[in-house]
Amino acid sequence: SNRADANQLVRSSGSVGANYLEASESLSKKDFIFRIKISRKEARESIYWLKLVDVQNETADKERNNLINEASELMRIFGSIVSKSS
Repeated sequence: SNRADANQLVRSSGSVGANYLEASESLSKKDFIFRIKISRKEARESIYWLKLVDVQNETADKERNNLINEASELMRIFGSIVSKSS
């Protein structure tokens, strides 16, 4: 179960950056906003998978919490970009 959750986490977290790069090279404003929204959605999904991954020690738990905070900050940044671009 933990391995499957970790695999999903890798996919969603990688998608955050990939869609942000796609947004940077977008062909239109509509496409830009769409890609940023996908990045925000994938950051939210990454938080979900991070919460599901079972950690065995305090150090790993601290790192997971740091990653959750970072993904939350990315969500806020992407949300701000969307609201300012609309």
